Amino acid sequence: MSDSISQRKVCVVTGSSSGIGAATARLYAERGWNVVINYSRDAATAEAVAEDCAALGADVLVQPANVAVDADCRALAAAVEARWGRCDVLVNNAGTTKFMHARKLDGLDAEDFQRIYAVNVVGAFQMVRALEPLLRASAPHAAVVNMSSIAGLTGMGSSIAYAASKGALNTLTIALARALGPDVRVNAIAPGFVETPWLKQGLGEGPDGRYDASVKAYQGRATLAAVMSPEDVARTAWYLGVDAVKTTGEVISVDAGAKLLPV
Repeated sequence: MSDSISQRKVCVVTGSSSGIGAATARLYAERGWNVVINYSRDAATAEAVAEDCAALGADVLVQPANVAVDADCRALAAAVEARWGRCDVLVNNAGTTKFMHARKLDGLDAEDFQRIYAVNVVGAFQMVRALEPLLRASAPHAAVVNMSSIAGLTGMGSSIAYAASKGALNTLTIALARALGPDVRVNAIAPGFVETPWLKQGLGEGPDGRYDASVKAYQGRATLAAVMSPEDVARTAWYLGVDAVKTTGEVISVDAGAKLLPV
């Protein structure tokens, strides 16, 4: 590895084998950073994203890890330290849900909540804790970006358990901003409806699925009459990770104005 590659800043993106995470990793790579591609199940898609990032000039580490497992988080952090000895930005993008209509309370049980919280909330905390020494070493330009959702602000989304977990992640963001300041900034992004394979699979495509109808419904109520692409969210992950040097403890919505009341 050349000195120019090893001296580049490093961005760790959890859950980056597709969707928002993959778009974020590609953007950081495009802008001259080394990146970590993380996955929990699909190695092939993670390797494809890694190839894209490498083609953009980045040195890339592909690291499997289930962020709900603390040992995996610590192993990922150790691999980053061994590879580059630094981490400048952590994007906590890994997430999970159970698609269940809000009125169907019997469709969720305690195990659903525990599984969703384990990834969406506890996993984010564990990743920050594992990478804290490397992040603090990059002060004052280190940052954490947590991928939340407008579900955490509106109580609407793929399920009540998911919405509640994102609300908890928003509170975790504020708490961590206090705990890690002034060395590390911590902010969150609350995307609205994002066109991702994850959402298409969850809602179902085609005449029997709910995806197309959900896109139209969201466009109908959003002030900008649009849904988001993964790249839209990735640009905000860059802003909060790199450019927003005096911003911490904030939850930034990227929702095309869906929360605004109609005039």
